[in-house]
Amino acid sequence: MTNIAKAIDRLREERRDAQNQVQKLGEAISVLERLTRGTGATVHTAAHRAKRVLSAAGRRRISLAQKARWAKIRQMKKAA
Repeated sequence: MTNIAKAIDRLREERRDAQNQVQKLGEAISVLERLTRGTGATVHTAAHRAKRVLSAAGRRRISLAQKARWAKIRQMKKAA
């Protein structure tokens, strides 16, 4: 066998080993995910957060502050 053929065989062997390792890692991840789902602790807690409610007064304060910022920008444009 030539050197190139030996190199190809070695690369195929390494690829097969890498694929086996990836498969084992995938199995380990799935086992850990099943464990965390069973206890109620999940990695994706941010997606399940309760919806925040903003009061009318809070919305009004934000609105007035934004209007003030826009008014300031318009004043600066007129002055320029």
